[in-house]
Amino acid sequence: MACATAWSPADQDGFICIYPDYLNNKKTITEGRQIPISKAVENPTATEIQDVCSAVGLNVFLEKNKMYSREWNHDVQYRGRVQVQLEQEDGSLCLGQFPSCKSVMLYAAEMVPKLKTKTQKTGGGDPNLQQGEGSKRGKGKKKK
Repeated sequence: MACATAWSPADQDGFICIYPDYLNNKKTITEGRQIPISKAVENPTATEIQDVCSAVGLNVFLEKNKMYSREWNHDVQYRGRVQVQLEQEDGSLCLGQFPSCKSVMLYAAEMVPKLKTKTQKTGGGDPNLQQGEGSKRGKGKKKK
């Protein structure tokens, strides 16, 4: 079902590039987002995109030191590019459910929030509780 050919730098036919900025809901279209903001994800990483695409059976290759040209922040968390193979050498699709680059990006944006790494980051304490406690302390000081 998945493509068996290995990625080689000399032969990039059939591969697409996905930068995390393409799926980031914090970016505007002019800053590089390529999908609707309603379907975009908050700060995805190249590793998360790679995990999602490889889990569905696509042939992927992660380039950790590549950066999107419009990204001004050079921190490590903003680096990375994922090469995804859509077509085999004969021109046929690797997976029929992904006929285009946009279909892969929409799928990745849908699945990245479901990863364990994303659910653990957002699954911490309730921020409203912490704010409520702080405001109670502030009100107590004013009364005294």
